[in-house]
Amino acid sequence: MTGPLDLIHKNVMWNRLIAVVEEEAQALIRTSFSTSVREAGDLAAAVFDRQGRMLAQAITGTPGHINSVAECVKHFLAKHPIETMDPGDILITNDPWLASGHHNDITIVTPVFFKDRPVGLMANTCHVVDIGGRGFTPDGRQIYEEGLNIPILHLAHQGEVNQTLVDIIRMNVREADQVVGDMFAFASGNKVGADRLIAMMNEFGIDDLEDLADHIITSSRDATIQRISELAPGTYHNAVTMDGYERPITLQAALTVKPDEIHVDYEGTSPASSYGINVVLNYTRAYTTYGVKCVVAPDIPNNAGSLEPITVSAPEGSILNVQRPSPVALRHIIGHLLPDTVIGALAQIIPDRVIAEGASALANLQLRGGASVAGDYEGDIVEFEMMHFNNGGTGARPTKDGLSATGFPNGVRGVPVEATEAIAPIVFWRKELRTDSGGAGMFRGGLGQIMEVGGTDGMPFDVLAQYDKAEHPARGRGGGLSGAPTEIRLASGTRLRPKGQQSIPPGDRLILALAGGGGFGDPLERDPERVAADVAGGYVTIEAARELYGVALEPDGTVDTAGTGALRNRR
Repeated sequence: MTGPLDLIHKNVMWNRLIAVVEEEAQALIRTSFSTSVREAGDLAAAVFDRQGRMLAQAITGTPGHINSVAECVKHFLAKHPIETMDPGDILITNDPWLASGHHNDITIVTPVFFKDRPVGLMANTCHVVDIGGRGFTPDGRQIYEEGLNIPILHLAHQGEVNQTLVDIIRMNVREADQVVGDMFAFASGNKVGADRLIAMMNEFGIDDLEDLADHIITSSRDATIQRISELAPGTYHNAVTMDGYERPITLQAALTVKPDEIHVDYEGTSPASSYGINVVLNYTRAYTTYGVKCVVAPDIPNNAGSLEPITVSAPEGSILNVQRPSPVALRHIIGHLLPDTVIGALAQIIPDRVIAEGASALANLQLRGGASVAGDYEGDIVEFEMMHFNNGGTGARPTKDGLSATGFPNGVRGVPVEATEAIAPIVFWRKELRTDSGGAGMFRGGLGQIMEVGGTDGMPFDVLAQYDKAEHPARGRGGGLSGAPTEIRLASGTRLRPKGQQSIPPGDRLILALAGGGGFGDPLERDPERVAADVAGGYVTIEAARELYGVALEPDGTVDTAGTGALRNRR
């Protein structure tokens, strides 16, 4: 019978596992070549038992990566059972249907040996700057156009690097040094995690992870089921419409609460697109479960046990469950809207625990330069491929404003402009919060941001646009208003398409204004002093304060009490 001291001992080891994988994540950040991992933290790191069950994840990372790798490791074990692995083995894949949904994400799995026996696995999934093909753009019409697809292979076997694979990758990507350097950084991260795991096992005097794994999985599953059992049973529906590429896309969710399970079914969702915004089921599952957990069980550690009671289905051939050879490069454009979709259903059960819709989809600034895009430019031409991560505003919360320029649900940090300007011939002329972009409400939506970007010395370049919320901005909740939509244009005035590869002519600049989050509650119920503070801080204009919030201000910026009362009474 398990005693209290044994439970304490197991929980201490459980916390140590989380520290182990967080140290792995920090090693990835410190050794990676590309800004996507080094600056933005677009990664996942986790430890698995011999059965391929995820026991702990790093705090740093993204839900799409971590919840995808939770399923992906099982595919590695199906091809290479753990008993057949050797010390020094490193396995790799970027298969979208097995891993996190597109070619740019590389997954590395490494067995951990202790006392001459494999006791578990370390795994990470990270985004690389380029993987060949058309690049990180939705323009492809088949998966074969979207770069190199690496099946589950050995990156190293018994310590010997698979140089043939490395040579193939190097010859098929635009930024070979960054991509190959990143692959070995990812492998080194697993090595750091494995070393820390072995040190932990020595410290606690255990020879395997089986007993600890069963405790983690059972405790997490039971705690999650307990939270689910507190919800009113039934089926709740919500739909979100997004811009799409060639046509708008509707995400239709039916969320069914049972005593021991939540099932989300996407029957009625739009069919697959002809362009690369489609989503594989593994990625659909990753962001759906994350959205549910954020509301229902946010404080329960994320692992195989806490994920098990949340199940997901989507019709085959729908945009959330595409099959080969559908293009999937920008699967995040839709995947990042899935938490908003399920949160809208959960709002019907627990309205005081949900947020308004946000900009949601990560707004990557993916730029390309070189002779192929230079046109009649007569200056020096530089070949480059770069990515700069950005976020719009989050939705307002039931008791707080939304967060400005913050990545929810993606969890990705914004990249400092200095880091990008240091590696690419690009100048950021402006990068600032976008006034009036947060949806008005008793609690205001988070602001988006506005950027103005040009090539060094007026050099032309291409933007691989991948933006949403241009036609369907983030909706408010409980009477809150929608946030501002996304806008993309040239400084010379020409509007650009929100998606697809387009050129920035010589001497011109790209202007990108990101969407704001929706507001929560009636704007007329917002404290006038907070509105005055918003105006003083540049978040809201005087005109918006008057028109949307019914707040009049004196010339010195203080609240005109009489004028405000008259405005609000008139409404």
